[in-house]
Amino acid sequence: MGIRKLEHTGIMVRNMEESITFYTEVIGMTLKDKFIHTDGIIELAFLGFPEQDSVELELIQGYNDNLPAEGKVHHLAFTVDDIESEFERIQELQIELINPEIITLPNGSRYFFFKGPDGEHLELFQSTRP
Repeated sequence: MGIRKLEHTGIMVRNMEESITFYTEVIGMTLKDKFIHTDGIIELAFLGFPEQDSVELELIQGYNDNLPAEGKVHHLAFTVDDIESEFERIQELQIELINPEIITLPNGSRYFFFKGPDGEHLELFQSTRP
């Protein structure tokens, strides 16, 4: 198994700029990357702490505008070195995939989603960022 660490936690937001401002000015995180998903609809932003590269927060706008009053955490992501072998391993274990293929983002990072035992969304993520 090639899982190395918790990659990031994805939080759905209604207003990307407002959320970036909050997490940078109130929480003290820095914006590391921001782009439109390859689907042309969803906007993603990745934030982290200046002295700690191991923790990242992903803000997601456009996935679901009907956010509940609680439970805005969308998924947990784990870092992997070889996305293809992990994709094959999850399929061999007959774990339910959320998306049927590996997706490549504009920055070259690659990922796929699958379901945990209670239907929670889990992501394996191979990043192009150091």
